Amino acid sequence: MLEPLPLFVGGLPGGPELLVILLIVVLLFGAQKLPKLARSTGEAMGEFQKGREEVEQELQEMQEGAATETTETAATPTETHTTE
Repeated sequence: MLEPLPLFVGGLPGGPELLVILLIVVLLFGAQKLPKLARSTGEAMGEFQKGREEVEQELQEMQEGAATETTETAATPTETHTTE
């Protein structure tokens, strides 16, 4: 039985493979549309990174709030009521 050949030798695309990929992209999209495609891809990546940073900041604030609550509850003594 024949085994399938790997798309990229060594796992990652090297110089010749990248040139073939670039040529295919130019043929598919056209040279005039590539700058617009690159610009929109960059904008999308920037929005994704901004969203990720906001989520990380919210998670950090939640962790700090939870840590503050646990230290406050541990610092306040519990009141005991005695009945006479």
